[in-house]
Amino acid sequence: MFDIGWSEMLIIGVVALVVIGPKELPGALKTFAYWMKQARKLAREFQSGVDDMIRQAELDEAKQAIEDARRKLNTDIENAVDPTGEVKQALSDTAVNTPTPGIPVSPPKPAIANGSTPPEAVGGHAASEGTPASKPAPAAAAPEKSA
Repeated sequence: MFDIGWSEMLIIGVVALVVIGPKELPGALKTFAYWMKQARKLAREFQSGVDDMIRQAELDEAKQAIEDARRKLNTDIENAVDPTGEVKQALSDTAVNTPTPGIPVSPPKPAIANGSTPPEAVGGHAASEGTPASKPAPAAAAPEKSA
C-alpha cells in the first residue's frame, strides 16, 4: 500500500523510541493502533456504501433495459397481429360507444295492470292464491281476556 520496507520501518522505530521515550512508547503504539482500526472501519463502511450505490445503479439500468425490451416486444406483437391498425381503431370505437355503468341497458320489468309490482320483484317468490302480491295476509286477532 505505502510500500514501506524493513529498513524504513527500523528507522521509524528508532526515531519513535528517541522522540517518545521507552516509557510512553507502548501507550503511543496502543493509541496509534486504535486510530488505525477506526480509519480502516470508516474506509470499509465507505467502500460498502459505494458498492451498494454501484449495485443499485446496475439494477436500475437492468430494470430500464427490461422495460424497454417489454415495450419493444409489445410493439412488435401489435404490429404482427394488426399491421394496419384496423382492430385497434375498431376496439377504441367500441370503447367510446359502450354505455356507462350507471345507466341500465335493458328496460325495467313492467308493473301488473292493477298497479302492483310483479311477485318476482317483491320477494322472489310467487304469492299464494287469494292474497295479492303487494299486501301480506293479516294476522288473526286474539280474543281479549277480562279479569
